[in-house]
Amino acid sequence: MSWRLFEVLCEAAATTVLVSVASIALGLFLGLCICAFLLHSSPALQRIGRTYVSFFRGAPLLVQLLLLYNLLPEVNIDLPSAATAVLGLTLCTAAYQAENLRAGFAAVPRGLIEAAEVTGFTPRQAFLRIRVPIAVKLTLPAIANESIMILKASSLTSVVGMVELTETAKNLAASTFRPLEMYAGAGLLYLVLCWALAGVGRFGERLLAWERR
Repeated sequence: MSWRLFEVLCEAAATTVLVSVASIALGLFLGLCICAFLLHSSPALQRIGRTYVSFFRGAPLLVQLLLLYNLLPEVNIDLPSAATAVLGLTLCTAAYQAENLRAGFAAVPRGLIEAAEVTGFTPRQAFLRIRVPIAVKLTLPAIANESIMILKASSLTSVVGMVELTETAKNLAASTFRPLEMYAGAGLLYLVLCWALAGVGRFGERLLAWERR
């Protein structure tokens, strides 16, 4: 593979990183909101949260992206392909992150919540300052794993017009008639990106472990 072709793949990898990072960040925030619904005392809000999680965990991501791609024009919403890709990945990963966080909240010691109430914390303050940080610490490995899954799943966003790493490798393979080299190069870049993301997760775990000591 020539250096120029590898540069093109690297540029596409940068696009993949931007879309993935935006989706991971927004998905984590939305997942926290959905998790709040799941943990709410209102049965109606719980039902909304469970319905959301059931749909986005039950339907394949490819189907979700195609549905979103065809639904938006029907409601007169015209988004760039990158925004559509981020929206689709965000909606999907939020369902998984909500379940990860729900498990983390369930593992928060009840004594800490009671101590917060005794010291005068409002329920909202206790949720944001006590339960959220502890739940994130407990679920960091699961959050990191889901983030890696979203990075790899970004390869499906070509169906909404996104020219990311996999689509670029496909186009180069068709134009150069060297599919083995193009896909091997793309696979190597995905491996490096996943390794880097896993490293960030491990660093976060070590940092939290150091803080606990």
